[in-house]
Amino acid sequence: MANDPNWNLPEVPTFTLTSPDFSDGDALPDWARGADAGGEDRSPALEWSGAPEGTQSYVLTVYDPDAPTGSGFWHWSLTDLPASTTSLPQGAGTDDALLPAEALRRRNEYGTDTFLGAAPPAGHGPHRYVFTLSALDVPVLEAPADATPAVVGFLLREHLLGRAQLTGTQETPAS
Repeated sequence: MANDPNWNLPEVPTFTLTSPDFSDGDALPDWARGADAGGEDRSPALEWSGAPEGTQSYVLTVYDPDAPTGSGFWHWSLTDLPASTTSLPQGAGTDDALLPAEALRRRNEYGTDTFLGAAPPAGHGPHRYVFTLSALDVPVLEAPADATPAVVGFLLREHLLGRAQLTGTQETPAS
């Protein structure tokens, strides 16, 4: 597959990540598009199960490997989701009250710490938005406060127990 977001990641056991708002491989809801792209920058609800034994926390990222940047585009990053967490409600990407108290928002490509909705360039074709939930063997990922998702991904490698993924798509028609 072109632009495989997992091409250089370690192989680990998988577990299940789903959403009541979209199915794997299907289009994200229009409200999950970026505000500048006709949406609301609202993150979809997520649910997971079957994490590996020994999981102490999770890291969540949302990545567009199809962005025309040479390095993709990171839309959202959370660390330190407690192991007892099994879901996030719709809108948790912009509302701290919907996140577990221990969870830490991390930077996205715009340098903010909220969910950036899908906004592929007009006429660029369909983009994939890969929601990755990583199960870790530590309760807290020691990362600088301003860590980018790429740095978070590098730091979690030595603590990675398992990975769950869910992919949504979006496209902006040519004008």
